[in-house]
Amino acid sequence: MNDDKLLTRIGALLRQAEGTDNEHEAAAFTEAAQRLATAASIDLAVARAHQRSNSGRPAAPAQRTVRIGEPGKRGLRTYVELFVAIARSNDVRCDIAANSTFVFAYGFDADIDACEALYASLVIQMVRASDTYIKSGAYKGETVQQLYEDRYTRRRWVERKPLAAVTARINFQTAFAARIGVRLKEAREQATVERLADASAEPGTAVALRDKEVELVSFYQRVSTARGRWRGAAATAGYSDGARRAGDRAGRNARLGGHPEIGGARGAIGRSS
Repeated sequence: MNDDKLLTRIGALLRQAEGTDNEHEAAAFTEAAQRLATAASIDLAVARAHQRSNSGRPAAPAQRTVRIGEPGKRGLRTYVELFVAIARSNDVRCDIAANSTFVFAYGFDADIDACEALYASLVIQMVRASDTYIKSGAYKGETVQQLYEDRYTRRRWVERKPLAAVTARINFQTAFAARIGVRLKEAREQATVERLADASAEPGTAVALRDKEVELVSFYQRVSTARGRWRGAAATAGYSDGARRAGDRAGRNARLGGHPEIGGARGAIGRSS
């Protein structure tokens, strides 16, 4: 399956997910899109192995810039967390700009394409779900644990304070991204087990997948210039149980829809943790 056909089929699943009012059907279409991306990725890994054994020149990993948002836009860290959660289930490594405005994605083109398609749908769903949560006022009356540090003595302590809307939104979206990561990981693992257990699977499939992983790691280590560690949204916000639970529920029920692809520019970067 070429890249265009793969994205067309993934897009069809995303439209089906968005078109249903049934939460379980929407979740099933979400995971079906991930399983399709995984199956295609495995097929491409096997094809590359054949090319290599036949002295051909198989496709190589690439670096792509994925734009997350404009400098100064609020909430970009949780957007990055969502993209990274998707990337982990699609053989894509990430370096992240210090201001979270873009991500350097390292992987094979089809895998990065799948990440962008999933992200373009899920980020809209995450924003809509968090808007609904904030407008409901469900976070009001809650408190949040906030960590403080004395700049001179370095003494740290935790205080409880009223939960602000911005903190509730960050907690909600962080939990949403984490839940999406779990769902996609489970779908990927299921698709991989099924493909490896398939009697008609190409011999050497497991070896091809291992070779692909080694090639990607080698490429990343050679090309990446990132230093330090990127700090996620949790590093700057207090912790709210209520907002996290609400975000987790929304992530379980997320529906996907097709949205324009993303692209972007460069800046300071750090490795994803």
